[in-house]
Amino acid sequence: MAVQGRTLDPERNVRPLWRNRDYNLLWMSRTFTEAGFNATLMAFPLLVLAVTGSPAQAGLVAAVNATAQLVAGVPAGTLLDRWNRKVVMLSCEIARVTVLGLLVWTIWQDTVQIWHMVVTAAVLGLCASLYDPAEEASLPHVVPEEQLATAVSMNHARSNIGQLLGTGASGVLFGVKHLLPFAANAVAHVVSFCLLLFIRLPKPPRPEAGESRPGFWKETAEGLRWVWGHRLIRVTACCAVALNFLFQVVYLVIIMAAQQDDVPSGQIGMMAAMFGVGGLLGALAAPRLYRLLGQRHSVLMVFWAMAVLAPVSLTVTDGPLLGLLLAGMAFFAPTANTAVSTYQLLTTPDRLRGRLSGIIGLVSGVSAALGPLAGGLTMEWAGPRWAIVAAAAGTALVAVVATLSPTLRGFTPSEDETAPAPEPSATTPPGGE
Repeated sequence: MAVQGRTLDPERNVRPLWRNRDYNLLWMSRTFTEAGFNATLMAFPLLVLAVTGSPAQAGLVAAVNATAQLVAGVPAGTLLDRWNRKVVMLSCEIARVTVLGLLVWTIWQDTVQIWHMVVTAAVLGLCASLYDPAEEASLPHVVPEEQLATAVSMNHARSNIGQLLGTGASGVLFGVKHLLPFAANAVAHVVSFCLLLFIRLPKPPRPEAGESRPGFWKETAEGLRWVWGHRLIRVTACCAVALNFLFQVVYLVIIMAAQQDDVPSGQIGMMAAMFGVGGLLGALAAPRLYRLLGQRHSVLMVFWAMAVLAPVSLTVTDGPLLGLLLAGMAFFAPTANTAVSTYQLLTTPDRLRGRLSGIIGLVSGVSAALGPLAGGLTMEWAGPRWAIVAAAAGTALVAVVATLSPTLRGFTPSEDETAPAPEPSATTPPGGE
């Protein structure tokens, strides 16, 4: 199977990922940033409430962070296809350490104000819009194609580990001293910066003499045309968007229904933890499940699992059992994400991968934000039981459409599907290699 001018040979001996120096450095670097991000994300509303006492302003800070990341996502992807991705990641870490250090100083001096937090949240969101797709687009440069699916699934495990570590430590650190979660995040980014220094990544290809580079917006439009014009890229992206949206809806309505059924708050916390553990275990199992199920069935499995398990929650009022249902749904999501992400990375030319990641990040982020809103409105209008029924019905409908989709029937790792399309205006091989 040819990919980017090379031949994939499953029997070829490749060193295991745990011996891949550059991948391990990249993985550890992002793990530190994930843990720090989640610690700060949880501590921000606590700090705003402690300083202002205003829930609305706490929501404002969270909204600024998310909005900055979403609005900058597509332009950031275009810039990443122009700039040196390693330099971008290093610069983001410097910016994060700077703003977090200033915020820690204002908290220490007891002079922190809401605008300090808003600016910090905006800078962190902008940095995430650059760093995250830069790291994703760099992955094929540090991992052989034969191991890319395993690397993608381990990255999903990393996200779960970072979430568990960050959220778990944040409340404890904030209780000891308000500045500690933010200081810990700053230290995490310093460590990440040091690890990134030793990663070897190729520099972006330069235009040949006399060749002019297309304008910024022309390159942005080229990325949008690539995603929309490539049928399987478009359909798998829609699957990822639907998965993000439905997960947020189902998770929220089950948690809120449990609360209205007077499930103890401790058990609700256990349900959330079991959901996270299910995702972590699913990420660890994803490489084997991906090889066992194949690309198409990896995607279909998660939709059918949600469609079957969500209605079961109507008959259960025990917190741990509800947690098991949530864990079961979360277990299959990393395998679906592995199938989609691996296909998209292998199919997309390197010079377009930044734009691909930016576009996918934007639509996935919007769907993840709309999911809780849709779930909350449905519960308010119809009540918890009918909200679960509606969420299950919507998931089943998506599962049926995906199963019958003629495009997804061809979602198999054949040579024609995984070889990147010819680049319309580049004479340099992807990645300059």
